[in-house]
Amino acid sequence: MKNRQIVLSFIAIATTIAIVFSACRKINDATELGGDLIPPVDNITTFDTIVEVQAFNDTFGFLTDSQYLARSEEHFLGLINSDPFFGKTDARIYLELKPTTYGVYPFARKDSVKIDSIVLVLSYLETYGDTNTAQSVRVFELDNTNNFTSDSAYLIRKENFTYNTGFPLNHLGIPQTFIPRSLNDTVKAFRDTTINQLRIKLDTNFARRLFNYDTSNAYKGDSAFKANFKGFAVRSETTGNAVVGIDMAGSKLAIYYNHPKVNGAGVRDTTVNYFFFTALSAAAQYVKRDYTGTPAEASLNNGALPDPLLYIQNSPGTFATIKIPGLDNVSNRLVHRAELIFEQLYDISDSTFTAPEALYLDAFDNTITGDKKYRAIPFDLAFNFGQPVNLGPFGVVPLVTKDGSGNTIRTWKFNISRYVQHLFTKTQPLYEMRVYAPFTVSNKYVIPAPSNDPSSIFNLNPTVIKGRVRLIGNTGPGDTNPRRMRLRIIYSKL
Repeated sequence: MKNRQIVLSFIAIATTIAIVFSACRKINDATELGGDLIPPVDNITTFDTIVEVQAFNDTFGFLTDSQYLARSEEHFLGLINSDPFFGKTDARIYLELKPTTYGVYPFARKDSVKIDSIVLVLSYLETYGDTNTAQSVRVFELDNTNNFTSDSAYLIRKENFTYNTGFPLNHLGIPQTFIPRSLNDTVKAFRDTTINQLRIKLDTNFARRLFNYDTSNAYKGDSAFKANFKGFAVRSETTGNAVVGIDMAGSKLAIYYNHPKVNGAGVRDTTVNYFFFTALSAAAQYVKRDYTGTPAEASLNNGALPDPLLYIQNSPGTFATIKIPGLDNVSNRLVHRAELIFEQLYDISDSTFTAPEALYLDAFDNTITGDKKYRAIPFDLAFNFGQPVNLGPFGVVPLVTKDGSGNTIRTWKFNISRYVQHLFTKTQPLYEMRVYAPFTVSNKYVIPAPSNDPSSIFNLNPTVIKGRVRLIGNTGPGDTNPRRMRLRIIYSKL
């Protein structure tokens, strides 16, 4: 992670404050906020001003990203190889599929069995990225040294499990190729006609192993089964420009075989048995981001100057530190509205790699003990039993608007009015802030009197991985771009 410091003398800060508030204009026309959000305009004491905002791009790392994923959440599989701004993404999944009961042999019979095929069936949910570029998937068996458990959640930016990449379980060792757009086509298999399946054919030697187990070893109980088979690792290889969402609960292992029919005079029965994602099955996600050679990477190493563009990517991803030095040491005044505004910079690739559904703004507080030093913006987010109740009014969901060229863009307007008011009354310090697109938020938050400092953990975006956006930054006091990142304050003098 980069470490930036902007050296501002007391004189420079005072000059900035003087320029900001001496340049305020009275409100003579209706504002875009609506008449119900500010007092009646009196042409004397109500003002509308824009305050300069600085932003600095950064990436999450092992020390700052504690994003875990529960087994019940949507997992992703695939490769993004050519996002023009954010580079590459490699998403891998790990899962256990098991018999539904133990103590009984799971197949119709063990003797004289002929195995037709064995298929890993992954339940498909959606595609993020290019739906037309083919991907090749390989499946591996986890090593016996792995401790893979259903009651654990795993850090998604760390590959927590080991497996021998030289021995895939794929049929004949050949990767399974698929095109994401075809995954919602109807699939017709023996006793299974459905849609939304990624079907990966495996080696029948693996199926033979499953047939050779019995109730004295693997099928005796769950611990015995885990001792014989630790689970699957599934990953894409070489090609691809998308990740596909997988529902673990709907995934299964299908074993197709035939055996002599009882009293059938040589006639054979064909049947299928399934291993499922049960209550005892573990699941994990690994996501590797690679920004090498991208504009996102270049933005991390441009010195101490504010960034003209912000690169924000969903977990595990990136963030921007926000500084508003012009708010320091401002005299008291009545704040009617203060909103921090971010506008998307459009690119044609945004239609393939869409923006996150939500962004979040919080504050860095060095007085918090421990390693989680971020808190909710004081007083502008309300909480009930540790869960935020006004995320919408706070501004996490964007407005869908148009830029000057008619392109559809997202604009975020974070309402930080109460916090700015507390700054002016000197009851809160001026924090550096952070804008990002998390799956999970972990914050301290402020409860008004009696003073308290509890913690909150909640999900913001519906999934990990999906969503990235470029936001227009601010190059400094000389930046005249009307769409630049900015803090708009409507206030009255006291």
